[in-house]
Amino acid sequence: MHRRFFEKLILSAALCAAMAIPAFAEETAAEAPAVVEKPAVPAAEQEKHKGPALVLEDVVVTGTREKETKAETPLAVGGVKEKEVQEVRPQHPAEIMGRVPGVYVNVTGGEGHMTSIRQPMTTSPVYLFLEDGIPTRSTGFFNHNALYEVNIPQSGGIEVVKGPGTALYGSDAIGGTVNVLTRPAPVDPELDLTLEMGGFGFRRGLVSAGAHGLGVNLNSTHTDGWRDSTKFDRQAGTFRWDAETESGSQFKTVATYSGIDQQTAGTSQISAADYQNSPTTNYTPISYRKVQAIRLSSAYEKESGNTLVSITPYVRSNSMDILPNWSLSYDAQRYTTANNSLGAQAKYRVDLESLRTRIIVGADVDYSPGRYDEDKLTTTKTGSIYTAYTLGVKTYDYKVTYQGISPYVHTELSPTDNLRLNVGLRYDNMGYNYNDNLTGPAVDNKHLRPGSTNVSFTHLSPKAGLTYRFADSLNGFFSYRHAFRAPSEGQLFRQGQAVSTVNLMPVKVDSYDLGLRGEVGEGFGWEISVYNMTKKDDIVSYTNTTDNTRETLNAGETLHRGVETGITTRLTETVGMEIAYSYAKHTYGNWSPKTGVTYDGKEQASAPNEIGNVRFNWRPAALHGGRVEAEWERLGSYWMDDDNTHKYPGHDLFHLRASYKAGDNLEFFGRIANVTDQRYAMLSAYTAASGEQFAPGMPRTFSAGVEYRFK
Repeated sequence: MHRRFFEKLILSAALCAAMAIPAFAEETAAEAPAVVEKPAVPAAEQEKHKGPALVLEDVVVTGTREKETKAETPLAVGGVKEKEVQEVRPQHPAEIMGRVPGVYVNVTGGEGHMTSIRQPMTTSPVYLFLEDGIPTRSTGFFNHNALYEVNIPQSGGIEVVKGPGTALYGSDAIGGTVNVLTRPAPVDPELDLTLEMGGFGFRRGLVSAGAHGLGVNLNSTHTDGWRDSTKFDRQAGTFRWDAETESGSQFKTVATYSGIDQQTAGTSQISAADYQNSPTTNYTPISYRKVQAIRLSSAYEKESGNTLVSITPYVRSNSMDILPNWSLSYDAQRYTTANNSLGAQAKYRVDLESLRTRIIVGADVDYSPGRYDEDKLTTTKTGSIYTAYTLGVKTYDYKVTYQGISPYVHTELSPTDNLRLNVGLRYDNMGYNYNDNLTGPAVDNKHLRPGSTNVSFTHLSPKAGLTYRFADSLNGFFSYRHAFRAPSEGQLFRQGQAVSTVNLMPVKVDSYDLGLRGEVGEGFGWEISVYNMTKKDDIVSYTNTTDNTRETLNAGETLHRGVETGITTRLTETVGMEIAYSYAKHTYGNWSPKTGVTYDGKEQASAPNEIGNVRFNWRPAALHGGRVEAEWERLGSYWMDDDNTHKYPGHDLFHLRASYKAGDNLEFFGRIANVTDQRYAMLSAYTAASGEQFAPGMPRTFSAGVEYRFK
């Protein structure tokens, strides 16, 4: 298997070289044309559009792995700039991600989360999480809590590409791609110290320091949790070194670490009566999660004339020891999972004068050996609360290695001054080498095991798009993108009660986007996009309510349609407003997970129709550069079950933030979350056996802090 992997590596390198030959040939014929530079955004304009303004001059990098103006990006892409991250100081990713239209992140305890981007709120591997363009985890080892493995409050901004990104990034990039940018290392010496405290034992210390191209960011966070037995601790660090040689070669080395230790109520739901009368109740206080994530990358980039060469090798190490709360009622287990990764991203770019053509060819390589170990538990309950457990027999113990080689090509050209075309194609050749360490039959029919085997997948993922400039202040785009997701290692090799899982097919997606972006005057920016996405061969874990058996299988087709809009405006010189709103329908098409069971035409559970966020910012002179922000967060109604019999009504939350600068170096800030003390659910569900259940959200909470800057 490993020999074949390296043979594929050599073949892919040859394919990349073959793709690049036409570009070199045209460059020679054109006698080395000059680089076609995109117009830079003047400093005055950047200052004018501080914050998350939706302006055509905004520069994004995630859509093509290259800096590109949003006006020439045929994608629904949004983001949060570094300045806004610094002002919001998010205690959880949910507090910053919802500012992007069509994006919702809930809270599952600590900094854990579930995400909804053109998909229901889900733990399924339908999103790709990046740090500086590098996946935080390997395909097959997805973690829906991936953002707690990234140092969000000390990041350099966040970009979100909504919809498929497979043609550039590969498997998992179906609902969206979230790219967290690290903060550039400072040139001049600086030191920032931040201390923050709040309700339910929350306390956090942040340190940012650097000079001469070397930057360090440290984060230590603790909370006792507002629900019973939900303590959370994290330590995180980001180290970045930026350097440039006299010849113009640029280097960026990034090392990150996150260590997490938490008790998890998470989406542990409680009865409707407890939700209303005793929301701090946690039925699963014995559950826990311990996580370590380490990443190291070193990017080399050299631009010469009209060409650019970029090579980024990286290593990753991820481990998790977990006693999950969600399965205690039907399959109590404790398991550990770990994987290490060795990989590289390489690309070659050439710009040509003819039709302002840009050609990018590249390849991604990932080699990730991992392991999985699971033990059955015998639990003790007092009433509805799990109070203790003892370890039982081992149900799974295996090693699995993921390996993938993926060459791609991306081309842009402009037949006219106003029209920009964009096409791309990626070929993924990936697979798993699985070895079962257990002998003998499965311990019971709930934990069947496949024999040691190899599983492989190949897939071509095309994309095409265009942008058109109707006027300097009005731009439109259209795109078609195909995506796929290979089954994860857990879906393939934790067979459960299924007849077979190693024959699972990849999920396939076809998505169409149409959008407009514009500006009115100097203070009003807007964006609207509509999408239609069809997902086939979705992988589902289905529970048969008649005998409580569970199995994983390809179930059918789902349809995802919606509209997303964002508005940014300055109402006065000191007051601004931002609106992010989306409306979507996530329905079952041809969906039959079991003979005699069909959900055709019904809406998916946990799929809110509305996601909204409205913010008013006031920056009076009396605050000396500080601000007051009022935020309205809206989550619309959604069905609690796939039969569409019970519905969660949705909720509206209000938050306040304020800051005051006492001189150039000292800043005080405070926050009130859920100002009206609204009772709401982060997730809800209905089953005939348990009735309506809710995972309650945090009540009104206060926090305050101080930041001191040495420069």
